[in-house]
Amino acid sequence: MKTIKFTITTPERTVYSEDVEQVTIPTKMGEITVLPGHIPLAAGLVAGELRALKSGQEMSMAVSGGFVEVLPEAVTILADSAEHAHEIDEAKAEEARARAVALLSVKHVDAEEFAVLSAQMERELARLKVARKKKYRDVR
Repeated sequence: MKTIKFTITTPERTVYSEDVEQVTIPTKMGEITVLPGHIPLAAGLVAGELRALKSGQEMSMAVSGGFVEVLPEAVTILADSAEHAHEIDEAKAEEARARAVALLSVKHVDAEEFAVLSAQMERELARLKVARKKKYRDVR
């Protein structure tokens, strides 16, 4: 089966760099799935679940913010943050989401602070989705 080089990097580390069969990415234009030979494109990332398929096994990550560059032979993601499902502490993510919701609902915030809190809430929701999905798979 054909593969495509997939690399995801954050300011702290290279999170993943392997040949995969396909990658599904949350972008500002919507979710896209990239296969080997895909036409070139560049897009902004949004907080969400990123999925890569390697040897028939799906690997999930939570990502937030950044950019993706797609070339026929490679997909490169520069993300603000990215975590494998097994790296996410579900309780801490839920706690952070609850704090962001509380701050948004109680405190009067300016537009800039509102945007920061909204982005934080979206990031934590993405992390929770990925963590809970992995937990569900592990139980089955």
